[in-house]
Amino acid sequence: MTTQHGHIVKSYDEEQRQLVEEIVHMGQTAVAQLEAALDVVERRDDNAARRIVANDESIDEAERRISHDVMLLALRGPMARDLREILAGLRIPADIERIGDYAANVAKRSIALNAAPPMPHVSGLRALGLLAAGQVRQALRAYSDGDGELALQVRENDARLDQQHTALFRELLTYMMEDPRNITPCTHLLFMAKNLERIGDHATNIAENVWFLLHGDQALPPRDKRDETSTTSVT
Repeated sequence: MTTQHGHIVKSYDEEQRQLVEEIVHMGQTAVAQLEAALDVVERRDDNAARRIVANDESIDEAERRISHDVMLLALRGPMARDLREILAGLRIPADIERIGDYAANVAKRSIALNAAPPMPHVSGLRALGLLAAGQVRQALRAYSDGDGELALQVRENDARLDQQHTALFRELLTYMMEDPRNITPCTHLLFMAKNLERIGDHATNIAENVWFLLHGDQALPPRDKRDETSTTSVT
């Protein structure tokens, strides 16, 4: 079927498939931003950090474009499964946009961190960030492949990220107490670590939306949470 202009009218399914591809590409861009931010922290490269912060606008623009495309699909009168696809098509890009924001925050904090001497805990921050990036990549694959089991695995693995974040949090608090000169750089690292922990939470949100897309309101199993930073004290 063609229009009077000769353009092929794509089926709803084809448009939905392309939308998923757009969302996954947006997610991959956000993960690349995160990995670049981790690199600039390690390399102490202010100029590269500023470029990462500036590039966050491209992720924001992708979310705006995808939201527009999703609303156009919604006007096509979808059925129950299609409605879940539309909800996922709105929720997942919102999570990806926040991941991009947190990656930009890490890069921005790295500029302030570079005013202090190199910190030994940067390697721990990088390990935490790579774990978060892996979680996002797995969540995107679960969405792209329609893999509910992988989505559950991402959700369960968030406890490991929480545990690693708590361990780094405690190390930084101890380091601050040992020498007051460490307070300012460690504070920046604490905020950066929290940004990375929140990226893990957004990866979990994506995974839960994949489950919802595939199974509707079917209950998810209880999730193990191991972020103990709100109750951590150092003696």
